[in-house]
Amino acid sequence: MDKFDQQILALLRADARLAVSQIAREVNLSRSAVSERIRQLEERGIIGGYHAQIASPGDAGIKAYLELFYQGGRCEDYVERMRSFAEVRRCSGISGETDMLVYIETPSMQRLSEIRGAIENFPGMQKVKTHMVVKDWAL
Repeated sequence: MDKFDQQILALLRADARLAVSQIAREVNLSRSAVSERIRQLEERGIIGGYHAQIASPGDAGIKAYLELFYQGGRCEDYVERMRSFAEVRRCSGISGETDMLVYIETPSMQRLSEIRGAIENFPGMQKVKTHMVVKDWAL
C-alpha cells in the first residue's frame, strides 16, 4: 500500500459513502485511478465491506489531545503524515517546549492506542503525551 491507498482508506473510514469523484479530488488522482485502487483493495481483502456505524445517544466517542515532541523536520511534514488518520481533526504548531498539538476523535480507546503507536514510530519522534478530554464546553 502506498500513500494514495492510505489516504483513500482514511477517507473511506471517515465516510464510506463518499463519492469516488470526491475521493479523487481529495487525493489528487483521477476517478478511474481511485476506482481501480478501491477495487484492488477490496480484492486483496483490505477493504472487507462497508458498514454503518451506529452511535448510542450521547456517545461522542473518545476525544484526546496528543502533545508531540520531535527532532528535525518541520510541522508541515508531520501534518502531512497526520492526514493518513481520518480521526485527526486538528494539528497545531505551538510555541514552547511542545512542537505540535494534535486533536483526535476516535470511536474507541483501542483505535486511539493504534494511532498513538503509529505516531510514536514516525521518524524523529521523541515523545508523545496523551491528554484525554473529560468534558467539553461550547462557548
